[in-house]
Amino acid sequence: MEISINPEIKQHFPDFKLGVIKYTSISVSESPQMLKGRMRLFQESIFFEMENKKVQDLKPIGEWRSIFKTLGTDPGRYRPSSEALYRRIQKQQYLEPIHSAVDLNNFFSLQHQIPFGIYDADKLSGNIEIRVGKEADVYMAINGRDVSMNGKLLSSDDTGPFGSPYVDSKRTAVTEETTNALHLIYLQPSMDDENAEEMLSSLTKMFIQIHGGDGKHRLVK
Repeated sequence: MEISINPEIKQHFPDFKLGVIKYTSISVSESPQMLKGRMRLFQESIFFEMENKKVQDLKPIGEWRSIFKTLGTDPGRYRPSSEALYRRIQKQQYLEPIHSAVDLNNFFSLQHQIPFGIYDADKLSGNIEIRVGKEADVYMAINGRDVSMNGKLLSSDDTGPFGSPYVDSKRTAVTEETTNALHLIYLQPSMDDENAEEMLSSLTKMFIQIHGGDGKHRLVK
């Protein structure tokens, strides 16, 4: 499986990069109590920390809003997924546990304030391209609604679009039956490669600690 970034994106953002982690032989289940407790406490701390702040003023979120806007997506209407999570927490609409993979994915996104996407690798086909969506790009999102991806940054395999830093598809969603997964981390273009590699290494170790199996990470530029 090769992963590439469309030249149109690189024209606007020469330093655009993507973190990729491939997990094999993992076990997804109900989140352990440690993760549930840590997630709840973290959300409560974010709520108090953001009480008199604007979400868009957080640097990583602001940078991703700028990316959306430059590529033709109104970030006031279609928010980066990390911003959407923070806005929920500002309203004390705390995230309820789903399962270990999604819960940890959300924890990572809150921690680093950037979009994360995790997908069942066995539901993907062929190579993957990160590109801007066209009129024909529509999928059923994880919320059960059909979403037009026209003009939005997305990830696409041989079957079609399946993910985005906006909202992911139902087709490739991770479940408790998933044993192989692909993690896409939408890094800040302003982050240098050394810090990005350190982040990916840390994320891989924490995910494997909870899910077992193996994980290999790399930067795609």
